[in-house]
Amino acid sequence: MSSGTVSTELRLRIVTPQRPARLVTARLVYSRDDPYAVRIAFPAGRGKLVEWVFARDLLSMGMEGRAGLGDVTVWPPAGSGNGTPGSVLNVELSSPSGRVHFTAPAKKVSAFLRRTYRVVPPGGESEHVDIDAGLAGVLRRAALARDRAERPCPRFIPRPAPGPAAA
Repeated sequence: MSSGTVSTELRLRIVTPQRPARLVTARLVYSRDDPYAVRIAFPAGRGKLVEWVFARDLLSMGMEGRAGLGDVTVWPPAGSGNGTPGSVLNVELSSPSGRVHFTAPAKKVSAFLRRTYRVVPPGGESEHVDIDAGLAGVLRRAALARDRAERPCPRFIPRPAPGPAAA
């Protein structure tokens, strides 16, 4: 992989209690430029595309057992022990605007992870992160925010309402 990017399309099954399953197509992406993360993007209705970013390790650990606390949780189906992946992988995403639970084909996710490990092996992520550049960017954004906060705000001076027109 000379490009340093791995992606795959997945058919996700949205799991909604007491409603028929809905299938959506999603794209799973990994990049050497952000070696700790995977991205998943899928349609959220009305032409909107939603993208979530979470740890590659979370996805990997979720293949073998429940993983994640908070916004992203990943787990194999019940009865898929002994290191043998089941046919699907459960993923739940939570945000203040809602929650979605879907299943993804475990074999495709597993193949995707293997391909990401050829780009950046597990444990080798830090070799692809430029800490100095990242810190410089954070400090630059903080300085810009400070400068904006220190600028005086223009004062609002109300003008008197126009009086009645002379006849």
